[in-house]
Amino acid sequence: MNIKVINQEKEISRVIINDPKTYNSLSTKNLNDLIKVFKKLDNNKNIKVIILEGAGKGFSSGHNLKEVKGLKKRQRYQKLFNLCSKLMLQIVEGRKPVIAKVHGAAFAAGCQLVASCDLAYSTKDALFATPGVNIGLFCSTPMVAVSRKITRKPMMKMLLTGEPIKANYAKEVGLINDCFSKSKLNSEVLKVAKKIASKSNLTIKIGKQAFYKQLEMPLKKAYAYTSKMMTLNMMAMDAKEGISAFLEKRKPKWKNK
Repeated sequence: MNIKVINQEKEISRVIINDPKTYNSLSTKNLNDLIKVFKKLDNNKNIKVIILEGAGKGFSSGHNLKEVKGLKKRQRYQKLFNLCSKLMLQIVEGRKPVIAKVHGAAFAAGCQLVASCDLAYSTKDALFATPGVNIGLFCSTPMVAVSRKITRKPMMKMLLTGEPIKANYAKEVGLINDCFSKSKLNSEVLKVAKKIASKSNLTIKIGKQAFYKQLEMPLKKAYAYTSKMMTLNMMAMDAKEGISAFLEKRKPKWKNK
């Protein structure tokens, strides 16, 4: 398996795409393995946060072009792109927050993977691109995730020119949360992960689900839906404990119920 899982802390798991020979490409094998790993971690009650990263020189180059070229048949192409979409949906629809930790290049489906994560941090020299136009293959599926994180004009420039953007600009347009020096990236990502892990797991699960669902709704429907979700959340033991702890000026003791 080219996917490594390391328990960084008691409640934090690192998922590492460990296929540096192909620049951590999203081959059929790697996609299948990532889906399995994310499903397993999603069902692990002890894990609260997942950090996703790549081994070697960079994060991920996207699809393995040697594999893509060899597929030839329409059904095989469709199967590959559907599988890639399945991974992205698994990350978005999963219960646990996923943080992308990026160094080097995150190109094409690799950039899609970064955009699909809930949070993203990178080194200052990291590069992001949807370069499909350069090889006659428009980055149509990557743009689904990336265009939901950045606005239209920067997105269209990335898609139409295929040119990479630098980390500081990726932060400016909202593709990543922040960028740091290579020496600081790990500690900064871990700091954020620990902060999230200190919250109620149940509250995070309810909130993450509500966030992505309401984004696709008209305003009135979004308010009706989130009012129901707030009510559901309010009935949980953790909400009652959190409010009591705040009023009593003490740390809450989460039961994740």
